[in-house]
Amino acid sequence: MNSAIHLTVSRDTFAIDGTFTISRGSRTEAQVVTVTLSAEGVQGWGECTPYARYGESLDSVCAQIQAIEGALADGMDRIALQSMMAPGAARNAVDCALWDLEAKRAGKSVWQLAGLSEPTSLISAYTLSLDTPQHMHEAALKNADRPLLKIKLGGDGDIDRLQAVRQAAPNTRLIVDANEGWSADDYDTLAPIMLDLGVALVEQPLPADADSALAGRDRPLPVCADEACHDRHSLESLVGKYDVVNIKLDKTGGLTEALAMRKAAKEAGFGIMMGCMVGSSLAMAPAHLVAQGADFVDLDGPLLLAEDRQNPIVFKRSDMQTSPASLWG
Repeated sequence: MNSAIHLTVSRDTFAIDGTFTISRGSRTEAQVVTVTLSAEGVQGWGECTPYARYGESLDSVCAQIQAIEGALADGMDRIALQSMMAPGAARNAVDCALWDLEAKRAGKSVWQLAGLSEPTSLISAYTLSLDTPQHMHEAALKNADRPLLKIKLGGDGDIDRLQAVRQAAPNTRLIVDANEGWSADDYDTLAPIMLDLGVALVEQPLPADADSALAGRDRPLPVCADEACHDRHSLESLVGKYDVVNIKLDKTGGLTEALAMRKAAKEAGFGIMMGCMVGSSLAMAPAHLVAQGADFVDLDGPLLLAEDRQNPIVFKRSDMQTSPASLWG
């Protein structure tokens, strides 16, 4: 694929259904960047969510994307993109748009182009944002029929919150996400209690720049790297500290690197979690391909929104269906 590609970059806002809160703050809308690539009468598109935790903003991501407009016009392909842009949200949107464009021009599905097995539906976690124990109990009660709940924690009162959720959803599998909100001593104190409450995994309990305290530490509750994990180059530094890695397209810089990272992580002995930022079905569609066979799937972004793209991915409660061709891929 080497003909000129026309680039369009837009900013889109999707209202969140209520307020989404983690240890770093709250928000009521998801602000994303949409990339559309046009060539030979067809269009491919992709979505990314700039994340301030990684030094990204809507302005910086849009500027990064627009900076490669000339290269795209000269026929730059997905392989060249990997060395032209650093991992992150900007490359993700372009990479996924290139996959979509390539598939449409070839008259094939992305999974076929990537040499993958045909994807199937998956059970995704549903996230309960950080709140008071009472409010989290009420939220869990409304979602007690879901097979997997992800609980946002990260401070004083975490056990009270978790006990309230467990009381409301006694039969649901639980994972917790501290978003770097604990210390090593917190982990040692909370892990056995959480195991007793049936928690299967904790995401990023310690700050990424202080996770050396996990090295060689007894980890009765499996620990998943999120903020400490970006692409394949992150994996070596995670050995001995984490049991699972959370792959997100906005961290890897797109589907291309995410597929390679999944393979490398498995070979290194890590369990796989496929996660997402809060975004629309367009962001979840390529992630769904990487999530095939994952130990944990957390692609509930669209479920947290009050509105979504046209032709969205269908969720039958927590059962995430495959992406319609009219959306992506």
